[in-house]
Amino acid sequence: MPNDILPTLKRGLDRLLPTAWRGGGPVIPVVRLSGAIGMPGLVRPSLTLASIAKPLEKAFALKSAPAVALIVNSPGGSPVQSHLIYKRIRALAAETDKHVFAFVEDVAASGGYMVACAADEIVCDPSSIVGSIGVVSAGFGFEKLIDRIGIERRVYTAGARKTMLDPFEPERPEDVERLKTIQREVHQTFIALVKARRGDTLAHTEEDVFSGEFWVGTQALGLGLVDDLGDLRSVLRARYGTDVRLRAIPTGGFWSRRQTGMSAALPGLGLAEGFAGSFEERAMWARYGL
Repeated sequence: MPNDILPTLKRGLDRLLPTAWRGGGPVIPVVRLSGAIGMPGLVRPSLTLASIAKPLEKAFALKSAPAVALIVNSPGGSPVQSHLIYKRIRALAAETDKHVFAFVEDVAASGGYMVACAADEIVCDPSSIVGSIGVVSAGFGFEKLIDRIGIERRVYTAGARKTMLDPFEPERPEDVERLKTIQREVHQTFIALVKARRGDTLAHTEEDVFSGEFWVGTQALGLGLVDDLGDLRSVLRARYGTDVRLRAIPTGGFWSRRQTGMSAALPGLGLAEGFAGSFEERAMWARYGL
């Protein structure tokens, strides 16, 4: 048998064997964390702790793996879901004593950057968008519109502030200040998390880094928001040898799509929510030129 056929046969046999039985270098499980966080959509499932918990657990359960690699591509979303995903990654890393890499693709902004901070090392492309360490709330005011088209709205509440920031009522300064107070609290939690994970590498003042601004990868490296520029395959081959094997952990599927917020009991309402979520998600990506 020609010598050049043997490597081909070996590679074919390796694909049929369980990972633990294969020869070669170390296996690094890879989990993709992609999409807006905690937001319903019609096409892509929402990135939530519920949708990603099992893939994360499967990745960290691979005992022979010296590290876990996360591919992060998210414009952010729910601060709560972002924090829950972050905490689960850190808990699994502590339980299994594994090094965690985060490889940023197009964007790791706002909640997406919070998730990336769960890694021990953050690597991005020179043109990746990174940062946006801040909190934003957005909406519309419709009170003049319903007056113009002659609609009378009737709302009955128990609780004087129950309709705070209702888009169909005039905006009240005290309600806006209340919202800003909440935003400041959430922002401080975000800042504390980044300082805890990146405090030794941050190179600029808080006014620069925590202003909500975002940067390309080369700038983010100078600010200390990331550790290196590169890509998953090149970095892991340099770190663990050219025979390192990457094992993609499947995410998504039917059950995660069930958790996008679309209601089975009220399909019309679910469809409307799905469209609204999709438009909002599209606007989040567009903010970063994507």
